[in-house]
Amino acid sequence: MTETVPSFSPGSAGSSALCGYLALCLALQVPRLDSARFTVIAPDRPVVAFVGVEAVLPCHLSPSMSAETMEVRWFRSRYSPVVHLYSEGQDQYGEQMLEYQGRTEILKDDITSGRVSLRIRNIRPSDDGRYTCFFQSSDSYEEALLELQVAGLGPAPVISVEGYQEGGIRLVCRSSGWYPEPEAQWRDHQGQRLPSASETISPKDSGLFQTEIAIVIAEESNQKLSCCVRNHRVNQEKESAISIAGLFFPRINPWLVALAVILPLLAVLIPLASYCFWRQHRAKEKLQGELEWRRALLNAGWEKVRQYAVDVTLDPDTANPQLVLSEDRKRVSDGGTWQDLPDNPERFDYWLCVLGAERLTGGRCYWEVEVGDKTEWELGVCRESVCRKWGVSLSPGNGYWAVRLWYRGYSARTDPPTPLPVSARPGRVGIFLHYEAGEVSFYNVTDGSHLFTFTDTFSGPLRPYFCPGYRDGGTNAAPLTICPGPAQPQGISVPDRDPAAQTGPSQR
Repeated sequence: MTETVPSFSPGSAGSSALCGYLALCLALQVPRLDSARFTVIAPDRPVVAFVGVEAVLPCHLSPSMSAETMEVRWFRSRYSPVVHLYSEGQDQYGEQMLEYQGRTEILKDDITSGRVSLRIRNIRPSDDGRYTCFFQSSDSYEEALLELQVAGLGPAPVISVEGYQEGGIRLVCRSSGWYPEPEAQWRDHQGQRLPSASETISPKDSGLFQTEIAIVIAEESNQKLSCCVRNHRVNQEKESAISIAGLFFPRINPWLVALAVILPLLAVLIPLASYCFWRQHRAKEKLQGELEWRRALLNAGWEKVRQYAVDVTLDPDTANPQLVLSEDRKRVSDGGTWQDLPDNPERFDYWLCVLGAERLTGGRCYWEVEVGDKTEWELGVCRESVCRKWGVSLSPGNGYWAVRLWYRGYSARTDPPTPLPVSARPGRVGIFLHYEAGEVSFYNVTDGSHLFTFTDTFSGPLRPYFCPGYRDGGTNAAPLTICPGPAQPQGISVPDRDPAAQTGPSQR
């Protein structure tokens, strides 16, 4: 029997190998083609934000498509841990970096069109730098880089006379709270830069910088000059000026100059000291009465302050356009939508807050606010003259005395904030103002415990202050409710209102 052996020509073998190679290349190209189904768009210019306020980092898909089922990851130099992670339709906090906990939020209003921006609250110097916006679907992923530039502006510099040096007067200019490193310089009255004797820029624990610059001026030199500190990142500066009289310069004997200064001061200080002693004697009796009242309050307990209860209502002319007030002006909540309201000078346009209509000008006043199970709120009093158009720090130095709940943590709005140990979750909070004593006290009405007391000196009218926190779709959507109180006691004034405004709609 003859066995037939199959034959293969070189042409057929080369053709099979070529087909296999082409198939492999096409298979390797499939992920590459899938990965190009969308691109991630971020701003090509840095986003600039000031220390202490919030920043929004925008990011979106092109072409427009829904990102509800995608993973959206914001991170810094490493893929994990993250700045913020959105996955499986909700925020995930297991991988979040410690320094961003409680400060970030994904804005999901336009997530169906692929716009997923990141909000970072209470910006710090450490937030400065690059961020990566990463999108991943079931079969594709893309990312984009953007830069956040943090800027800090300190207060106007303080100029002090440090004494005599090398036949002249040594002046030192200091200012803190700047980021990044500022530039400081002395200028004459024509704005020309003057050479400095020394200059020091030092970082603080907060990450902000303090600058100190010195100059020695002689009698024959320009005695009118200013100190300027500039932040080049935002092209803004703070300036203070000083003028040195000729009699302050050393002559034959520096003690004669000092004597010429001290004698007029003594002529003013001696009568002033006599007046102060007289005032102190008069205030001693008043202080004794206050101490007796406080001793009675301590013996009687928290229930004693409730006898000073007042009826407090909300002033719609001060409400942030995102807030919704009830018709009786006893409840306020975050409506989640910016309303078209008149931009009057009294209205807050940055902080999500509203003031009480009552002006507290003296005496003792007490009111209660139902907070329920809300996860964010802030309550207290503020000066009527506080700035309402900028994101200033809400602290006693800026005219705010408040206690808040923020991300499951209770604190008093001191500078820096004071954490508050709370034994029982407050469902209702009591606020007690003793104007003449300069005290604002807060109580947990749920168990009658004392939360915190601010001590300060008040001048001018004060107003009740309310912040319901941001609406998150859960329990924080509930309103803050002012509990009923009796008629106004002495020491409270209610502003005149338009009768039509008193019967207006509840939506503000």
